[in-house]
Amino acid sequence: MKKDVTIVGAGLVGSLLSIYLSRRGHKVSIYERRPDMRKEKMSAGRSINLALSDRGIKALEEVGIMDAIREIAIPMHGRFIHNADGNTTFQPYGKQGQFINSVSRGELNKKLMDLAEKEGAEIFFDHKCVSIDWKANAISFETPGSGLITRNSKLIFGADGAYSAARLQHQLQHDRFQYQQYYIDFGYKELTIPPAEDGSFRMEKNALHIWPRGNYMLIALPNTDSSFTCTLFFPFDGEPSFASLNTKEKLRAFFEKTFTDAFRLMPKLEEEFFTNPTSSLVTVKCYPWIREDKFALIGDAAHAIVPFFGQGMNCGFEDCSVLNGLMEQYGDDWTTILERFQQLRKPDGDAIAELALNNFIEMRDKVADPKFLLQKKIEARLHDKYPLKWIPAYSQVTFSPQIRYSDAFRNAMKQEAIMQQVMAMPDIDRKWDSEEIEAAVLKRLTG
Repeated sequence: MKKDVTIVGAGLVGSLLSIYLSRRGHKVSIYERRPDMRKEKMSAGRSINLALSDRGIKALEEVGIMDAIREIAIPMHGRFIHNADGNTTFQPYGKQGQFINSVSRGELNKKLMDLAEKEGAEIFFDHKCVSIDWKANAISFETPGSGLITRNSKLIFGADGAYSAARLQHQLQHDRFQYQQYYIDFGYKELTIPPAEDGSFRMEKNALHIWPRGNYMLIALPNTDSSFTCTLFFPFDGEPSFASLNTKEKLRAFFEKTFTDAFRLMPKLEEEFFTNPTSSLVTVKCYPWIREDKFALIGDAAHAIVPFFGQGMNCGFEDCSVLNGLMEQYGDDWTTILERFQQLRKPDGDAIAELALNNFIEMRDKVADPKFLLQKKIEARLHDKYPLKWIPAYSQVTFSPQIRYSDAFRNAMKQEAIMQQVMAMPDIDRKWDSEEIEAAVLKRLTG
């Protein structure tokens, strides 16, 4: 039985979900609180580029739209590290041929909305969700022109992000709803490296650039117009922090000393730093995600995470893929579909949240540490020789969609414990590639 489906939120996940549902014959209406970004100038400073990897690609390929997305994606084969001493190094992400893709959030969202409408979904903009009557299956929206309007729907999805209004309505009218949000003491600000005068890239195009500085970092991802979208992840308070860099003179002196090569490439640094917003980074965990056969949270509304593993969008897209597989398996039994969806994805959402927080420490600090780099060399060697026994955590998460996030998290914890023992062995820097080290790792793996 085909349903009238309401999706709250026309972001990346809501738009993709509508394509899956429309393909199955459901009549889909999407309600978005913001204006149509395809007709509006995007506000500066909020577009953070995204890293599209295998989990997200799998979902896009399932609905046959990945070829359209490749047109706006740039492959990144590894991390390009800009060290404090001025030296640079390149760290491949995985095996030869493995890469992630830099994609503009805005351009991707626009393309997904176009494709959603092409599949038959109807998108209503400037509709802010203000209440849901769960007994009547009625959802009310506030609009600029028409005031309050109410729509009835047999099935509602809350896909409206980390600060979800649909989740709030679910939470307020549920007597045992569990909710946790956790902010880290770091915010982010978007900056820009423009193209060179001849229209070319000013740095290596096919890499994610990182300036790791211990307690903070700058990253840069390439755009199709040869610019780089940079993001400064920085403490809110203390020295240095967003609070302390409060004059143009302090900002210039800090960037010139700390991010010397990037500073030379940022002609609008002062303007962007003091104009673009400083945004916070939140992790959200909650439960339950569903109500009987009529409601489910999906994407960031269910499991918002920090961006340091590049998996927020990929995880949300994988939600859609998993839900599609359950529709294939259980037909129109939405009670079972939604219950199984929650059972499968809640542990995975929790796992990738922890992995993302852990990866922040790795990116801002460890990638420039010689001991950490040696550990990664050992892990890469093990993966080359024993590809089924040892898969680095990054590869499990990024390039192995067949491995659940929750399994990747457990595997990563076990492998990290083994590596800490190995790295403490005498003369490890001399014998890291010996059979002795190999044997020690394999024994601990099977022990």
